[in-house]
Amino acid sequence: MSAPVLPVPLGRIRTKLLVFVALAVVATVGGLPAPAVTALWATSLAIPLVVALAGGARAVRELFLPRRPMPGRGGLGHSQEQGERFVT
Repeated sequence: MSAPVLPVPLGRIRTKLLVFVALAVVATVGGLPAPAVTALWATSLAIPLVVALAGGARAVRELFLPRRPMPGRGGLGHSQEQGERFVT
């Protein structure tokens, strides 16, 4: 099974979701007017809904629980041998 195909990378969507939730919390605690707080919370709730409609349940799962990179891989996509050559 491959990852869901969305027009925007999930990492970017995840970042925007976190920003909107943080802004909604600050607006709620800071006492901003109700329409502003409502708009921020509505946007925060709409982001996962749109991801679900565009990519399905798997996309929502990856939105909230991102996959971890495989351990033991060298940086920049080099093999262990290539990494050792660069160091010596």
